[in-house]
Amino acid sequence: MKSMMSVINFLFADDAPEKRDITREFFQRYVKPRIHEVWISDVVMDELRRTKDPNQRTLLLKVVQDYRLSILPQEPFAEIVTLAVAYVRKVVIPRKKYEDALHIAVSTVHEVDALISWNFQHLANLSKERQVVMVNQANGYFYPLRITTPLEVMSYE
Repeated sequence: MKSMMSVINFLFADDAPEKRDITREFFQRYVKPRIHEVWISDVVMDELRRTKDPNQRTLLLKVVQDYRLSILPQEPFAEIVTLAVAYVRKVVIPRKKYEDALHIAVSTVHEVDALISWNFQHLANLSKERQVVMVNQANGYFYPLRITTPLEVMSYE
């Protein structure tokens, strides 16, 4: 499974211990042994670099290095931006959450199987996923992108 994730910050989310623990388990059981092909985007890297607390920023960037996370290119840039703008224009994603639209667009253009997020309001919910599918199909993208949480891609077999 080819996945893109934006959950790195939850590895250290002491204010959300349940999500933190699930995220840590996901990294240990799936990311570290490369069970899934897991990517991040330039959008995630920019978010990590903008982390205000310098110690937290160092920890987050170290995760990228320690887990050897690959970065999906933001190319073809015009295609990705056009699709992100379509999500905003169709009010799937609010204008002020444009980076979320970019996460989805990068995942769509690169035919990622799952965009993994803890953002239930703007990403990981069934209603948003259906809206994204409609915008994607209207723009000629038919690869079945899922927008989900780490818990939903983990198998307990």
